[in-house]
Amino acid sequence: MLKKMSLVVLLVVSLLVSGCGGSTGENKGGEDITKIGILQLVEHPSLDNARQGFLDGLKEAGLEEGKNIQVDYQNSQNDKSNLQTMAKKLVTDKNDLILAITTDASIVLANETQEIPILITAVTDPLKANLVESMERPNTNVTGTTDMNPINEQLDLILEVVPEVKNLGVIYNAGEINSQVQVDILKELAQAKGIENVVEATVTASSEVMQGAQSLVGRVDAIYVPTDNTAVSAYATIVQVAEENKIPLFAGEGNSIEQGGIGTEALDYYNLGKQTAEMAVRVLEGANPGEMAIETQKDPQLIINKAGAERLGVTISDELLSRADKVIEE
Repeated sequence: MLKKMSLVVLLVVSLLVSGCGGSTGENKGGEDITKIGILQLVEHPSLDNARQGFLDGLKEAGLEEGKNIQVDYQNSQNDKSNLQTMAKKLVTDKNDLILAITTDASIVLANETQEIPILITAVTDPLKANLVESMERPNTNVTGTTDMNPINEQLDLILEVVPEVKNLGVIYNAGEINSQVQVDILKELAQAKGIENVVEATVTASSEVMQGAQSLVGRVDAIYVPTDNTAVSAYATIVQVAEENKIPLFAGEGNSIEQGGIGTEALDYYNLGKQTAEMAVRVLEGANPGEMAIETQKDPQLIINKAGAERLGVTISDELLSRADKVIEE
């Protein structure tokens, strides 16, 4: 009986040893594996492009999934309880670095770990979100890129296309810090530019976005959609309402305008993701994220959707078309 028990113990020990051997941080060729976690709030084209830009940026730097990095991608689908659970998992799994896509994802991760480097992207105001002590010197384990979009220029574009705007509608989730920051800036700047009222349609879920857009019909001269994750995830329904009621529609980023609307001073989320990857590589090479300034989008582009404008009953001037970096014809 003792002999049989000894054999069982030896077998269990050998299995445990072999199991541990699979998590040594090396691939089959003996090369070190870097573990990278990604936490994304919700799927929509802008955030997906930021993630892909990040992965492509890593690849250009020689860090490739299946070769020398292991990527654990988690998407909460805009569920805050899922977000919390996924953040805990990425921290517990001891990733070497974690990418947080959106303000909500960044806040949850920063609350989970002060040791693992966190690279952020698609975060509008890291300072107001209490992710960093300053934009120039975070002094935390968090650094990355901000997607604060040029709201002053967005308003100038709206007024150039629709100079008679007095009531401007805005659709957003007031629970998203990034969106509230943008709307506060929008309201302050709009008043200075002669726009009398910013009419807010607040939503808490993607399923409410169409109703929010419909609530603006007959009350506004144009609609602006900031880089709000809830509104953008259901942007097609805003386009539908705007086109049915011929309300000029503008947005805070290019992927939305490509779906419909008139134009934007565009943030390119793919390039923003690549810019974040460049920072991540520096961190993996030993740079201290607490000493790396938060970076802003390089070279935003003016995108005009000529076909979308026509569907809204708006004619774009040849002069504006000539200035655009990109014109969508159909």
